[in-house]
Amino acid sequence: MLFWWDPLYLVLALPALVLGLYAQAKVQAAYQRWLRAPARWTGMEAAQRLLQAAGLYGVRLEGTPGPLTDHYDPATKALRLSPSVTGVASVASLAVTAHEIGHALQDAEGYWGLRARAALVPAVNLGSWMGPVLFLLGFLMRSPELVWVGVLFFAGAAVFALVTLPVELDASRRALRLLEQSGLLGTPEERAGAREVLGAAALTYVAALAQALSTLAYYAFLAMGMQRSRD
Repeated sequence: MLFWWDPLYLVLALPALVLGLYAQAKVQAAYQRWLRAPARWTGMEAAQRLLQAAGLYGVRLEGTPGPLTDHYDPATKALRLSPSVTGVASVASLAVTAHEIGHALQDAEGYWGLRARAALVPAVNLGSWMGPVLFLLGFLMRSPELVWVGVLFFAGAAVFALVTLPVELDASRRALRLLEQSGLLGTPEERAGAREVLGAAALTYVAALAQALSTLAYYAFLAMGMQRSRD
């Protein structure tokens, strides 16, 4: 689908695209800046202390390759941290570690958003390739009904992004509280740095939601246009 040549797509998608690029640049800048700011603990040391303090004794600590690939896996109860986090004593490492432990706390407490997001994953994975296929088939066959089915599959990505945003914001809120209560961040500057890293990361999820909604709106407009032309 040659939507890049469609002015409607550019009008709907360009603001979200700009926001996404800005968010990525901001998170990279904040992460690199505070990765160079020394702290008293590495990410691995902080993870061990925070997990123990939170009573999360069933969570395994594992490594994961690549930068900014840190994540918590609810299915295996594993906290996976990247090399730049586990072995580096920096403010950014502490912020990233605490954020992922925030997800582990959500899992332990049965937080609604984390459960909802996990439940949506199979549908979103299916819709990510079924949506374009059904939409294109409907477009070629001049079938508004099939086009709308494709739009519904696109809606799954928007719902997933909508659910993900409060999950990530809540994990960052928990992270800041963990860091303050544990005393791992010793100075106001370090606490401000952690907030900057987590805030920049949150902006990427806002941008993801904006991009999903703009894409959904574009395909819905096309579907409505096809419906009107047939009627």
